[in-house]
Amino acid sequence: MRNSLILAGLAAALLSGTALAADLPRRAEPPVFTPIPVFAWTGAYLGINAGYAYTEGDTLRTTGIGALQANVVNDLRRPAVGLPQDGFSVGGQGGYNFQLTPGTGLVVGVEADAQYMDLQRSRAETIFRPAFNPNVLTNVYRADLDFLGTLRGRIGYAFDRVLVYGTGGFAYGTVSQSVTFQTGAPVTYAGARSGVETGYAYGGGIEYALPTDSFLNVFNSSAVTLKGEYLRYDLGSRTLFVGTTGGPGVGYNVTYRTEGAIARAGLNFKFGSY
Repeated sequence: MRNSLILAGLAAALLSGTALAADLPRRAEPPVFTPIPVFAWTGAYLGINAGYAYTEGDTLRTTGIGALQANVVNDLRRPAVGLPQDGFSVGGQGGYNFQLTPGTGLVVGVEADAQYMDLQRSRAETIFRPAFNPNVLTNVYRADLDFLGTLRGRIGYAFDRVLVYGTGGFAYGTVSQSVTFQTGAPVTYAGARSGVETGYAYGGGIEYALPTDSFLNVFNSSAVTLKGEYLRYDLGSRTLFVGTTGGPGVGYNVTYRTEGAIARAGLNFKFGSY
């Protein structure tokens, strides 16, 4: 009888403990950690750009050959003529970046671009100085840079989705230049040239990578980036001979310099690692 009572008490205690344990709150499951992808600038990209272009060093220098230098001294042919040009630029670019450490770190790359340049300008002036020449003289100057391309290296530092960089390299462009000097008598001095000139370009900028789901990501690329950039170009100087049919070496030398800068914005579509 005594043993039965002891067994009954133990059973009751066991059942009571089980019920209490069932009433206790359950231990919460540990949260699942999903790492946020680290953005990397590594990969190829293609894009478009547009901006404002203007010339620098745009003073034309004229010297006369032989006795014609007297016309320059007497200001019948201007020794220095300003021919500033400005306008818009529009084009495209492509390149490749390599980031040494994803997230924040050094970025190196290469970029090629090509753009139309609205840099055409002409200037005409009429000069009448009877003390030196009884005729009315007309001087017409023209210059045009309608295409510019570059192939440049880039080096910068990324702060996650923000990239600050410098750039520099080779530049080339299609240049046209012409000068006409005419007097009241049927004497005309003329010269013209057109061709591809080469030189260098350098500058810098800042670029920002938008979220991948940006509405601008129409090509479903790994990233879309926006950039602002300043680029200066220098295609060197050339001397144009402005001559007449009166014989070789009769005329003027006019020196042009083709240099300027572009301030532009760009949009790139990146293809490669995230």
